[in-house]
Amino acid sequence: MDELKGLLSGAGKQLFDAAGQAITSAATEYIGSVINEMFVKKETDTKRFLPSIKNMKVLGDRNAGQRSSFDVQDFYQIRQQCLDNGTLFEDPEFPASASSLMYSKRPDRHYEWLRPHEICDGPEFFVEGFSRFDVQQGELGDCWLLAACANLTQDHKMFLRVVPEDNSFEDGYAGVFHFRFWQYGKWVDVVIDDRLPTYRGQLIYMRSSEQNEFWSALLEKAYAKLHGSYESLRGGTTCEAMEDFTGGVAEMYDLKDQTPPNLFEIIEKGFKRNSMFGCSIEADPHVLEAETPEGLIRGHAYSITKIQLVDIETPGRSGKIPLIRLRNPWGNEAEWNGPWSDKSPEWRYIPDEQKQELGLNFDHDGEFWMSYRDFTRYFDRMEICNLSPDSLSDDEMTRGKISWEMSMFEGEWAVGTTAGGCRNYLDTFWHNPQYVIRLDDPDEDDEEGNCTVIIALLQKNRRSRRNMGVECLTIGFAVYRVTERDLAQKPLKMNFFKYNASAARSPAFINLREVSCRFKLPPGTYVIVPSTFEPNEEGEFIIRVFSETANSMMENDDNVGVGDLDDRIAPDVPGYVQPSPQRQAMERLFLDVAGADGEVDWVELKRILDHSFRDDLPKTSSLNGLNRQTYASQQNAEAGPAGPGGGIEDLLSMLLNMCCKGVLGGDGDGGGGGGTHPSGPANLESQIVPNQPLHDNISSEGFSKDVCRAMVAMLDVDHTGKLGFEEFQQLLTDIAKWKAVFKLYDTEGSGRLSPFQLREALNSAGYHLNNRILNALVHRYGSRSGTIPFDDFIMCAVKIKTMIEIFRERDTDGTNQATFSMDEWVEKTLYS
Repeated sequence: MDELKGLLSGAGKQLFDAAGQAITSAATEYIGSVINEMFVKKETDTKRFLPSIKNMKVLGDRNAGQRSSFDVQDFYQIRQQCLDNGTLFEDPEFPASASSLMYSKRPDRHYEWLRPHEICDGPEFFVEGFSRFDVQQGELGDCWLLAACANLTQDHKMFLRVVPEDNSFEDGYAGVFHFRFWQYGKWVDVVIDDRLPTYRGQLIYMRSSEQNEFWSALLEKAYAKLHGSYESLRGGTTCEAMEDFTGGVAEMYDLKDQTPPNLFEIIEKGFKRNSMFGCSIEADPHVLEAETPEGLIRGHAYSITKIQLVDIETPGRSGKIPLIRLRNPWGNEAEWNGPWSDKSPEWRYIPDEQKQELGLNFDHDGEFWMSYRDFTRYFDRMEICNLSPDSLSDDEMTRGKISWEMSMFEGEWAVGTTAGGCRNYLDTFWHNPQYVIRLDDPDEDDEEGNCTVIIALLQKNRRSRRNMGVECLTIGFAVYRVTERDLAQKPLKMNFFKYNASAARSPAFINLREVSCRFKLPPGTYVIVPSTFEPNEEGEFIIRVFSETANSMMENDDNVGVGDLDDRIAPDVPGYVQPSPQRQAMERLFLDVAGADGEVDWVELKRILDHSFRDDLPKTSSLNGLNRQTYASQQNAEAGPAGPGGGIEDLLSMLLNMCCKGVLGGDGDGGGGGGTHPSGPANLESQIVPNQPLHDNISSEGFSKDVCRAMVAMLDVDHTGKLGFEEFQQLLTDIAKWKAVFKLYDTEGSGRLSPFQLREALNSAGYHLNNRILNALVHRYGSRSGTIPFDDFIMCAVKIKTMIEIFRERDTDGTNQATFSMDEWVEKTLYS
């Protein structure tokens, strides 16, 4: 269909092999709005506001975890205010202007925004209820949405969840209406005014067959607002809208090349579970919505409204024939004209009582029957939306309807941490989020004892950002069978994927909003790995699993906490014992640096660290810790890696060599400095910048103020803002540990770590973190070059240690729970 082609631009099916074989065909680029920027520059007099679900009321979730600078629109509050003021609502978030119609070009004519009572006399929200015949297509290429609307009317409960009954043009009318859509795991309430785009007094987009009925036109406007504009609805799949109407999981079937032999059974099971169906024929590239000799429209979305095995009796034989009922959303005489079409001779062989049971009529309403065989012959694509368990009412359950079992998780691909790319990129693939799914019982009617599983990977917030050139990522997933022994590793590491083939996988990596597939798997435990095709492509997603029997799902991720220090660095970390000459020398040094008060504040600590790392910081610090000149020099120096020696050893060689011979490659005569710094207190003290009066405007070069302050706060138990000697000594031990870890993973001596190394580096330091915390750390401390400099790695370690210790101080029973009052929490987090 033309709309789907516009969305995918013929996206190639990039089959990905579990053994890392090459991709057979690359996905083509998604056609974005290349002239959007030009349009925005020209339309300087129009404010362009892109609505977001952050600005809309989330049902059943008072806080929703979202922050917004805009007030959430509340339908009931707005309606009451308008009634009190005697005004009609005008929506500031979706204004009656060209920007709400289109984002890539200006309208080709003048459209007038009119309220329903300005379009006709006696407007009504519903005229004698609602049905699939209330949906008529306008000029917008969103037949995929209309097909979903027609399907939605088939289920009374689901329809009224999307289209609330308290919308009305009668009592309480104030020009404000609301609709509800499922968006990425939550139901959102979208508020609109009733000003609709018209030309010469007629609606230009979706309308009802009844001239004074407006629920469908207003529903389309609310859906357009959800996605930023009417134009954002041009091109899509019926599945996408059906998901947004139901919260279900969609599947796509290619009826030409990959028609499953059990497709009729799949459709039958779907109708038993109240699934919704759509289908289409491949578009003619030369003619828009061309009509075939059989009366079908190419590039057009149809809805499937019924499937039935029908009794048939002919003079020669009798039996059952599978029939399928479809509807053209145009709702006119454009119907199938082949066998089993309206008034075709085949109907004479069907008993009258069965005709009545089928609700057979021969009106020119866009609805028709055809045989299942002809359906698979003439149609190219079928879409199924499998409904979530909460979609079935008690009444439907008593009438024999069956619900799916569902599990769902939200996740994120973050650059450098969890955006590992597909299996072709073995080194980073294991960094993707991993989800364990357990299937205990086979399907009741499966002769081979297998489980039906539908896995769906949905990427979030893409259509609503099309006007900004945001494209759908090319996504897919792989499924691996695992044992309990495998799951001892959280997450599974690279070697597992290197030596194990996938048990199932998505048939293609493709740039659709959602990729889904149905599998038959033996009972057991599996790990699902969702990914983008290329590494370091950032986005949010939802992974859902539907099964006929019960399933349990959890994220295969590390538990946050403290572990053992890596054996490879433990020997290099100094330990402090009873009083000794080395300890006494360090104490004299500390008192000399600290001054009269005998304590070190963050400014004095910064002097020590900056001097000790003076040769390394210009090529290891992030922008946060450097001035602009130093940062520019650093970026120029990134063309080649720095050597491993020099200043990176200075802190330990100068401050710790008197008590830790041989630490980190030191030999007692300067360590990594190659013997250029004589040992001993006198020489050490001569290297330190003398005490100076404290100033607020201390140099911005070297370690950032935040790092130094955080180091002090980490060990400053009494909150004085200073460290005594014992605390200072502990800090040096921590720095030695973190420096050894950094050196272990900075194998090229570049002074930087790849973000993909952060999890393992922190594990070696004794800190176990999950994906969400790792993503937050990289978002917060990663540099523009996509790497983590040394001082930012230190900052990560300081923050983690501090927050864990604050929590453990209150978790006295080891229950992994702690209680803070508001003032305690603010004090602890603010200072740390």
